[in-house]
Amino acid sequence: MKSAKIVIGLGFGDEGKGITTDFLCSQYPEAIVVRFSGGHQAAHTVLLNGKKHIHASFCSGALRGIPSYFSEHCIIHPSFLYNEKKELEKKNGNTELFIHPLTKVATPFDVWHNRKDNKNLEHGSCGKGIGATMKRNEGVYKLYAIDLLAPEAIRIEKLKGIANYYGVSNTDELRNEVDYFLECIDKLNWKIRDYSFLKTYETFIFEGSQGVLLDMDHGIFPNVTYANTTSKHAIEICKELDIEDVETFYVSRSYATRHGSGWMLNESEIKLKNNEEETCVYNEFQKGLRFGKLDLDLLLHAKETDQIYNISKKSHIVITCLDQFEPAVDWRKLKNNFDSIYGSYSPESNTFKVLNI
Repeated sequence: MKSAKIVIGLGFGDEGKGITTDFLCSQYPEAIVVRFSGGHQAAHTVLLNGKKHIHASFCSGALRGIPSYFSEHCIIHPSFLYNEKKELEKKNGNTELFIHPLTKVATPFDVWHNRKDNKNLEHGSCGKGIGATMKRNEGVYKLYAIDLLAPEAIRIEKLKGIANYYGVSNTDELRNEVDYFLECIDKLNWKIRDYSFLKTYETFIFEGSQGVLLDMDHGIFPNVTYANTTSKHAIEICKELDIEDVETFYVSRSYATRHGSGWMLNESEIKLKNNEEETCVYNEFQKGLRFGKLDLDLLLHAKETDQIYNISKKSHIVITCLDQFEPAVDWRKLKNNFDSIYGSYSPESNTFKVLNI
């Protein structure tokens, strides 16, 4: 029987989805990891046997040797993808990446617009063209993974159209980025496969992006992401593949975090320890990582929101970063809402264990 494990963040992202995915990959080495939202803005960190990799254009099983699949609900950027591929190769990671034909493609023009548009910056953009790409693809200026296999003349013509869409009359400003973009397309071995390809696998690990509180339909507006970060699309793919045995692993740090603008409950200064491997540090677009006390009612609200779409037979919660900060949280409040509670005491997934609460 085919089975699926779905990894969902219950906050604003940065909860520990990467380490949770890596843990599941260690338990199911025959699996394939599937991304069902987001794109190259992800920063899913995995530490394994002294090696560290921040997964963005590849799924978080790659360092452990597991292949990746990006669904039609994701975004890729060939330049970011090629750069990460080279990094993974140096670490002997698995760079086998299969991509749905309708996966959206971000371009240098989308990134440029994201970084120049004041409204995007005020919104809390990560500066990687994600929102711009999603919005552009709602109109006629679509660019999909399948288009990367088209003759070069067609690709260039589509890029000219996208430049025109953003009102870029002088492309000299982006000449180097566009040239490198086209170069990366030619260098990469594109494996464009629809969902029928996945039917050869028995075990699937669905790796979410960001968190439920940033979901475009259910997040706290206006500072939401341009994606469904619930299990909505993962469940749709499960139904497409006739997968009925589904488990969900909901993830939260032991404290609340948010990288970017927007509402945050109980925001306060928190002094952490053992956080040398923190990936989400200050950048010019999202600024610094924000912290706060974890609110269990908000956590459970996010879980209940996800249950609108979820058909899991079992659900678990993973509390990461227990070694960095020991908050006065009564975890017993979660006991009746999950089949089990996992804890992580290290940036590496080999510390995962079921908590006896």
